[in-house]
Amino acid sequence: MVVANEQVEAYLSLFEEPRKESRGNDPAWLEGLRQAAIERFGELGFPTARLEAWKYTNLGALSSATFEPALPATAESVARARWPFPDLLGSRLVFVNSRFSPELSSTANLPSGVTAGSLASAVQSGALEEHLGRHATFADAPFIALNTAFFEDGAFIRVPRGVVLEEPILALFVSTGFDRPTMTHPRNLILAERESQAVLAEVYIGLGERVYFTNPVTEIVAEENSHLEYVKVQQEGPRAFHIAALQARQERSSNLSMFSIALGAGLDREDLTVVLDGEGSDALLNGLYVETGEQHVDNYTTLDHAKPHCNSRELYKGVLDGKSTGVFHGRIIVRPDAQKTDAKQSNKNLLLSEDAVINTKPQLEIYADDVKCTHGATVGQVDSEAVFYLRSRGIALGDARAMLTLAFANEILSRMKTRYLAEQLRAAVAAILKGHGAGR
Repeated sequence: MVVANEQVEAYLSLFEEPRKESRGNDPAWLEGLRQAAIERFGELGFPTARLEAWKYTNLGALSSATFEPALPATAESVARARWPFPDLLGSRLVFVNSRFSPELSSTANLPSGVTAGSLASAVQSGALEEHLGRHATFADAPFIALNTAFFEDGAFIRVPRGVVLEEPILALFVSTGFDRPTMTHPRNLILAERESQAVLAEVYIGLGERVYFTNPVTEIVAEENSHLEYVKVQQEGPRAFHIAALQARQERSSNLSMFSIALGAGLDREDLTVVLDGEGSDALLNGLYVETGEQHVDNYTTLDHAKPHCNSRELYKGVLDGKSTGVFHGRIIVRPDAQKTDAKQSNKNLLLSEDAVINTKPQLEIYADDVKCTHGATVGQVDSEAVFYLRSRGIALGDARAMLTLAFANEILSRMKTRYLAEQLRAAVAAILKGHGAGR
């Protein structure tokens, strides 16, 4: 605990250093927000296992380490990297060490009126005060507070009223390797205005196997009658810490379909909150985590039904091999005024080794009386009868287990609208399973 306190003081001291160029010209409202955030982080400190929300995730290695802000990197230094989704149609925003790279980005074919680019530039235009920092609150969230205090850049995407994007927008965040542990705090703001439709993907990758810390925060506003599919992919380096928060607010009759895909990082925490704040809105939450070795993934989701006549469906599936560990804590909250709520939640897990562990806790908090809500969780192994069936037809044991495991994961991926994204993620999952023998 003493070390953790010393590290908190280190972040406070870092904040008080002379402002870097990217933060020196902040408008007054943002400077005040940053100041409030760092003060709150100082009060909260790093979460410990004594908190119910962090009971199964040990942050000792993160909270005791010293991370320095990642330095800028040139486009040339990462130009030879193997990008995910290289043939994905649509626009691409690339951020290297959390800084926008115009040289690696491509937005020329965006429809008129659509904004996709650097959040830092948008802040300077003075157009974001209404939304930035208003949805992802840091009152009880130290990592959101840390991000709010230190973020330098990220993606700002605005789809205007009535615009239908025919092709997806990809925001790609690349962390490069350094000789010392480094950190980045990407901040993203997504505005889907009334009656708009879009598919957006947010992807995190790491180059090399160095220790680093990525702490992204994404805020999403889905206005009335909008339709948004949002895909978050985490493929960080094997020694990375990835602590992410996503907060979304839905207005009347909006439709939000979200995918959280976790394939990398040594330690991954995904906090996802969706507030159904408009009557007749629908939310679909899909999650897939594939863990091997000694990886740890923690999914903490909240579906907050604040208005009546809203529907939500949540399905998270996990595949754990080796000595990996997983956590799923899913909350559905039904407020007193949210009558006629229809909510279903399910968490299904496949353990491929005797040493893999999953802790799962679906949770309902219902304060209305005219609702339909269900939840459940399952933990199992690959079906031995199905394996025997495939082996009887000449398929090797490892291949049979991999086929069945991929079919288990494919239920999530097959729900994506963009087939190319689904196919590439399916290939990534298959490669992980093949590399680790799918439990053999």
